[in-house]
Amino acid sequence: MPVLLNTADAGFEAAFATLLGQKREEAEDVDQAVAAIIADVRARGDQAVIDLTARFDRLSLLPETLAFSKAEIATEIAKVGAEDRAALELAADRIRAYHARQKPEDQSWTDAAGAMLGWRWTPVSAAGLYVPGGLASYPSSVLMNAIPAKVAGVQRLVVACPTPGGVVNPLVLLAAEIAGVDLVYRIGGAQAIAALAYGTKTIQPVDKITGPGNAYVAAAKRRVFGRVGIDMIAGPSEILVIADGDNDPDWIALDLLSQAEHDESAQSILITPDAGFAEAVAKAVAKRLETLERRAIAGASWAQHGAVIITRDLNEAARLSNRVAPEHLELCTADPEGLADKITHAGAIFLGAYTPEAIGDYVSGPNHVLPTARSARFSSGLSVLDFMKRTTLAKMTPAALKAIGPAAERLAISESLQAHGLSVRARLDRLND
Repeated sequence: MPVLLNTADAGFEAAFATLLGQKREEAEDVDQAVAAIIADVRARGDQAVIDLTARFDRLSLLPETLAFSKAEIATEIAKVGAEDRAALELAADRIRAYHARQKPEDQSWTDAAGAMLGWRWTPVSAAGLYVPGGLASYPSSVLMNAIPAKVAGVQRLVVACPTPGGVVNPLVLLAAEIAGVDLVYRIGGAQAIAALAYGTKTIQPVDKITGPGNAYVAAAKRRVFGRVGIDMIAGPSEILVIADGDNDPDWIALDLLSQAEHDESAQSILITPDAGFAEAVAKAVAKRLETLERRAIAGASWAQHGAVIITRDLNEAARLSNRVAPEHLELCTADPEGLADKITHAGAIFLGAYTPEAIGDYVSGPNHVLPTARSARFSSGLSVLDFMKRTTLAKMTPAALKAIGPAAERLAISESLQAHGLSVRARLDRLND
C-alpha cells in the first residue's frame, strides 16, 4: 500500500520528512565495478568495449561493427510503419520548434567607462547521447537529446544505444535519422560512457554526454565528469499530482501509474484537499493495476514508494510540492495557472486536467529529460543551453583602462598578486608618459 498522510495529523511532519528522505536509487554499490570498467576501456580501448559488450549484452562485435552501417540503418528503418513514422516526425517538429526559441543571443555594449563588454555563445563541438536499450528502449529519448544539440549547432552528434542479444528497435534508429544523428553505436553501459569520454581507436571522444541510463551509466557519468560535460545524474522517475475533487479519479490514477510503470523505484504522489477524491483515486489505481501490462513493476512502485497526502487546501498542497521539488508536476485544478504561480521548485509543470504528463514525454515540445531526486531545487531540464558555452568578451580603450585600471591594481596589491598589479600598472604608466 502507498503511504497515506494527512497534514492535520500530529505526526505528519515526521512522516513527510521520512518520505522526502526515502532513498529510491538502486542500493547496489556499483561505483567500484564502474571504476574498473572505465580503467579497462582506457587501457584496452576497442577490445575492452567489445569484450564487455559480449559479457553484458551477449553480442559479439568487431571494431568495424561497433556502429550501425548506413545499410543496416536503412534496413531497420524500412520496418517502421507509416503511422509510427508520422508520430515521430510530429514529435520531432514540435520539439525542434520549442527548443529553437531557447537559443541565446550574443550581446555586446560599451559601458560608461568606454569599455566594450559582452558575451558570445558557441556550441560544443561533439556530443554523445546515451539511449537505453533492451526493454527500456525509447525513441523519444533520442529526439529529446539530439534535437536540442542540433539546434545548438553541435557539429558531431553520436548515439550509444545497447542492443542486448542483437535486438534492435527500428524506431530508435529512425528517431536518430530524423534528429540528424551522425553515428549510432550499438554499445551501452559504463563501457559506452567511458568510450565516449576517453575515446578508443574506433570511437572518437566527445565533449558532452547526455541521456538517461541505469545505475552503472549514472555512476560512469559521475566519474567522467570533468573530462567531459554531462547533463545530470538522473535517478528514478517521479510524478506529483495536485488535484481538486472535480477531476476524474481514473484519469489521475492513470497519470500516477504512467510513472510507476517505468520501474519499481519510480515514485507517484497525489496531493489533494479532498479526502473522498483521494480514496476514489486509490481505488482507481488498484483497478487499473489489474489490467496493466507492466502491472508487476507499477504495482511495486506504487506499493513501495507511492503516497497520497490530504491537505487543508491547495495553497498547502503547493507548499508541500515545493518541498518535494518533483520531476513532473501536474496541476489538475480549477485555476492551474494561479496555482503554478506558487510553485518554485519543479522540473516541468503540466497545467490542467487535459495536460497529462505523458503528453510531455512525447509531443508537447518541452524536454522530458528533467531533474529528479529533489534536484529541481537547483537545476533545470535539458535544453539547448546544455550544448552551448558562453564566452565573455572585454575590450579596454586607453581611456577605459585609465578610468578603471587603478582599482584593478589596488585589488591585486591587496591580494598580494604582484604581477597582476604590474601588468595593469605598466600600461597605465605608458598612457601617462
